[in-house]
Order: sequence, then C-alpha cells, then structure tokens
Amino acid sequence: MLELVQPTVEEVVLANWTRAAEASELRKMLSITMRPGILSFALGLPARDLFPTKAYSDAVQHVLATDGLALQYSPPFKRLKSHIVTLMAQRGVTCREEQVFLTAGAQQGMNLLARLLLEHGGEVLLEQISYTGMQIVLEPFQPQILTVATDLKTGMDVDAVEILLAGGAHPAFIYAMTESHNPLGVSLSAEKRVRLAELGRYYGVPIVEDDVYGFLNYEGKPLPPIRSFDDKWIYYIGSFSKILAPALRVGWLVVPEDLTPKLSFVKDATDLDCATLSQRLVSAYLDTGHLDKHLETLRREYRARRDTMLRALGEHFPEGASWLKPTGGLFIWVELDNSIDAGALLQKAVETEQVAFVPGHSFCSGNSSYKKNCMRLNFSNCTSAQIEEGIARLGRVVKNASR
Repeated sequence: MLELVQPTVEEVVLANWTRAAEASELRKMLSITMRPGILSFALGLPARDLFPTKAYSDAVQHVLATDGLALQYSPPFKRLKSHIVTLMAQRGVTCREEQVFLTAGAQQGMNLLARLLLEHGGEVLLEQISYTGMQIVLEPFQPQILTVATDLKTGMDVDAVEILLAGGAHPAFIYAMTESHNPLGVSLSAEKRVRLAELGRYYGVPIVEDDVYGFLNYEGKPLPPIRSFDDKWIYYIGSFSKILAPALRVGWLVVPEDLTPKLSFVKDATDLDCATLSQRLVSAYLDTGHLDKHLETLRREYRARRDTMLRALGEHFPEGASWLKPTGGLFIWVELDNSIDAGALLQKAVETEQVAFVPGHSFCSGNSSYKKNCMRLNFSNCTSAQIEEGIARLGRVVKNASR
C-alpha cells in the first residue's frame, strides 16, 4: 500500500511566472494600513462616509421583493446595460447595449482584455509609470513591456508611441489612463487623445482605455474619452467602484460588438456567472435617478479634500518638493529631493509618525526603478482634519530625510 505524503510548498511544481512572484506593493500596503492607529494616504479607497447606504438598502429590498432571479444564475442584466449606455453618453461616447460587456469591476475588465488579446511573451505598451493593477494582470503572460514617458502636464508621450509603432513594434495593445492618471493625476490632452486614436487605427493596435475616474472631475467638464473618436480600436473600461462602492464589484467594457462573444468565453473560464444581485442592485439604484446628485456630492467633498491636502503640502513639506494639482481622480503625485528614497521613507513614516503612502517606484513598469524619490498620496479616504494631521506628520519625516 502506498504511503500518502503531504507535499511541502517547496515540492509543489508551480507555474514559472508564480515562482518569482511576490505580493504586490498595494497588497502589502493593505496589511500596513490595517494596523491600529495608522493614518493612511496609501490606497485608492473612496470615502466610506459618502456611500449612499440607505439608498442601497432600499434598492436591495426592492430587488429581492420583485425579482425572482436576483439570487439565481442569470445572464448579464440588460437593464443595467441600458443605464451604462446613458452614462457613456454623459462622457461623450455613443454606444449600444450590444457593445457593453459587464464585468466584476475594472480589474476583471483588464484581465479579460489581456487574456483576449495577448499571447505569452507578446508585446504590450505601457507608460513608464503605470497602474499596478494592469501590471499584475500582465505577469502570467511574461510579456515584453514597451514603455514611454509621461508629461505631467499633457500625459502620455504620444510622439514616443508613434516612434515605436513606426519602427516595427506591434504590441497586443496600448494601455492608457486618459483621465486622472493613477498614480500621476495628469489627464491626457485633447490633441493627444485624437492622435492616439489615429495611431491605433493606422497601425491596427487596440488601445485599452481605463476611465474609472472619468466621472470624478473637479475643474469643469472633463474631455471626452478616446473611445469617442473610434469605436473599433478603442476598448473602454469603466467601473462603479469609485463612484458607488468597491464591494459591489460591478464594472463594464465598451468594445466592438463582435468581440463580446469572445469575451464571454474568456469570462466563463474565470467565474462562469455574473454578479447577479450586484448588477440588479446597481440598476435599481440608477432607476431612482439619485446618481447625478450623488456625483455632485462626491465632486464637492473630494475637491475640498484635495484642496486641503494641497494647502497642507505647501505648509508642511520642504522647499524642493513639488506636486501636481489633479483636475480629478483620487491622488496627488509628489516628487521629493533626488537624494530621498521613498521606500525607506515609508518605513520611517510608519514607524515614527504612523502615516502611510505608496512609494513612486511601486508603479514602475518592467524592471525600472524610476522615480524612487516620489510618492502617491490619496486624499479621498480621510477627512479634512485627518489630512491636515497626516500631512503634518509626513512633512516632519520628509524634512528629517532632507537634512
């Protein structure tokens, strides 16, 4: 009789890409920020005190009382797609329900598009500083990462994109955050949006446009997404996580209609079913017409918190530090003296002042250690009083490191 032996982790044969994989910087930050007493500017959490919980409670009760399929396996909810078509029109994008593909948040949308478009070892074009969530999605494919710089006033270096494409590069897709870039906060200029759409069309390269902050603008009306200029080569990602609540796990893609069956096949391999109750809950909430007023509240409150953080940075950070005033989104990007290592600074900040942030190098694409002297600060998850206190604490740490 064979003796059963429980294998150790070291003996289990893992997929190649997982062997060197470690927890992401943001996952590490989550554990840090859960420590008692830590004042965190690290994660991109929306303000929990602004969640419309009463309206959600009413919507759930209504859905459960009137919809017998609310807790059953069910196709994607058509009524929600209709609402999204209306929302997209507010962003300047004309689309049809057949082009809307519902997802479990923006992260799943990124994952599905990568699996649909990218071969193992293929090329992908990112900015040198780019959202970590997309980088995590790409790891299993072990792709060749092509990078371009980002101008802090006008966004992605589209000239560099054109040089790469004209030189023979043919990435599976270009990833772009056109509105309120995470982590840099910059929005892509109108001219660059048009040019990027033209490049995607001319070279036949899809552009994955991440617009999760498109409804959180604080300085007038935001520019229309790249998707408004092309409906064949631009694959749009949207989400209710930042404007309603992350726990709902409801997002969407807008893609060419003929791709939705392929995306369904890819999604079935992941979770087989949609978030039936969440989709109906979001749809029922949107039926009430409360979203516009809720967005006004978010914009007013987040604008005030942003402005508080900007004033506090000016008061407490040393000369030589600089930052961008974002027109939307949830983050402020800060550049410190070149001699400062923000990774080491984080450890001191947590240990001595109990305040946290995300070091800039966490967002570097590929193997770069670019921007080691930078930090990303979130302003949405803390009250104005907490922001004042937290930036004062952080300012002391930065000043000590600058001496």
